Amino acid sequence: MDEYEKRLEYRGIRVTAVRLLILKEMLTFSRAFSLADIEERLDTVDKSTIFRTISLFHEKLLIHSIDDGSGSMKYSVCSEDCMCALNDLHVHFFCTKCKRTYCLESIHIPKVQLPPGFLLENVNFVLKGLCGDCS
Repeated sequence: MDEYEKRLEYRGIRVTAVRLLILKEMLTFSRAFSLADIEERLDTVDKSTIFRTISLFHEKLLIHSIDDGSGSMKYSVCSEDCMCALNDLHVHFFCTKCKRTYCLESIHIPKVQLPPGFLLENVNFVLKGLCGDCS
């Protein structure tokens, strides 16, 4: 069994040829990717299959989603030990010039003390500016 199959099985995802193909393509990105990015690269795969696979991968915590304010949800493959808990969350960077979003996994989202009665359900921490290629 190869590393891709192991990643799927670890998250409780049944291994299929299309799921392996999509996961392998996701892992080639050095930045966060959108549904359209995957569809463009895998133009022979049915778009609804790609959408359903991304939804399954997200539900099973194989990938996490990023709302970078661009109007298009971005995704990134989670590390093997990530369970997308609040302690696992990290900062993202959106380049205002090239419109790419990057995971800054080494920078964790700071803990915020909420007022009594408030319950935190989700955190979205996006820094915006110019990436290393654009600055």
